[in-house]
Amino acid sequence: MLVDAVDGGASVGFLAPLEPAEAAVWWAGAADGRDVWAAFGPDGAVTGAVTLLRTATANGRHRGEIARLLVHRSARGRGLGRRLLAAAEAHAAATGLTLLVLDTQTGSPAERLYRGAGWTPAGTIPAYAADPGGTLRATTLYYKVLA
Repeated sequence: MLVDAVDGGASVGFLAPLEPAEAAVWWAGAADGRDVWAAFGPDGAVTGAVTLLRTATANGRHRGEIARLLVHRSARGRGLGRRLLAAAEAHAAATGLTLLVLDTQTGSPAERLYRGAGWTPAGTIPAYAADPGGTLRATTLYYKVLA
């Protein structure tokens, strides 16, 4: 799924082409220190995932970060991203977090998802991260106060 995201142009921290072995190493490490939710298709393949990082500093224990939200291209357009995001938000609130943050490539389809889910843009940073093709792109920072 991570390879599919990068192949599809998602700016999720990797340059194309992403080798499956490199993606597997990242996922193996992602389970350490993150909360991870996954969605599976009828064939048992992972079709979506979201990760939540908790802030380790004493003055930031109320805060978490949505570090990855991925939906396989074959499963997009059916609300899976919104359901995964809602699951991570509900868990964050139930475990005492009161603020979530994330960043996403400015102008990406993900921005519509986050804004529709009640996230607030905090600002945009130009040339923040390279897209999978290596071109520097702006990133918009978002936050959500959990009730």
